[in-house]
Amino acid sequence: MSATANTEQDRAWNGDEGRYWAEHDDRWNAVNGGFNEPLLRAAAIGPGDRVLDVGCGAGQTSRLAARRSGTGRVLGLDLSEPELERARERAALEGLAALRFERGDAQVHPLPTAGFDVAMSRFGIMFFADPVAAFGNIGRALRPGGRIALLALADPDRVGWVQVFSALRAVGPVPDFSVGAPGMFSLADPETFRRTVADAGFEQVGTTLVEAPMDFGKDAEDAAGFLMGSGPLRYLVEQAGEDSAAGVRAALTDALRPHQQPDGVLLDGVAWLLTAVRAG
Repeated sequence: MSATANTEQDRAWNGDEGRYWAEHDDRWNAVNGGFNEPLLRAAAIGPGDRVLDVGCGAGQTSRLAARRSGTGRVLGLDLSEPELERARERAALEGLAALRFERGDAQVHPLPTAGFDVAMSRFGIMFFADPVAAFGNIGRALRPGGRIALLALADPDRVGWVQVFSALRAVGPVPDFSVGAPGMFSLADPETFRRTVADAGFEQVGTTLVEAPMDFGKDAEDAAGFLMGSGPLRYLVEQAGEDSAAGVRAALTDALRPHQQPDGVLLDGVAWLLTAVRAG
């Protein structure tokens, strides 16, 4: 394990948040899985490619990359030991021997110089305390001409679950989903990404808006029960008082009900697909 410079995120992802995501990795894959194909298409992983999956979580995208790289190798990097434990279990069950996982902070983790052909991430690159340091470290780990393909949440006003959470302001304090602040929407303005990776030595920068439905559960009650364990909802209940939990869940269920469809609770998902090439 390497040192971490991102201590706040380290605490979160090795505490309640990391355990919650590890325990519900199938549910989160249903939420985010609609973005897998655009990400993998942009990453253009071929047989023999060496792939770095940044913020890999419980490893679904790492496993998909490993199948595409075949004789290559894939490293999944994440801060969360609970999620990495689940990732290793899933990879072993699928017999993906060329796939391995390491716990580390992408800002400072010792990665092999020019050791990868492509770096990818599904919503794992929005939480850096020092984005230039992180992308600089990732860039040094890529061969000259190596590429990155990354997903980051777009404008929160267009992301369905943000609108659902905003409907809860009457029952408690909803976290601030500010564009540009460290957190889920730090790269919601694509110009921030352009400046950051240019400073880190990348070129041929591309930003493409992609949309996909995010499946939060079979019905409103199921989706609300799932989301009550998420960080923003735990924050709301903690701030409003533990005796508010039942009221928060009822309000959340009501906010989700208009999105209930025959095939589940589907909320609009909008993300930036961010690409660039290591200079040189």
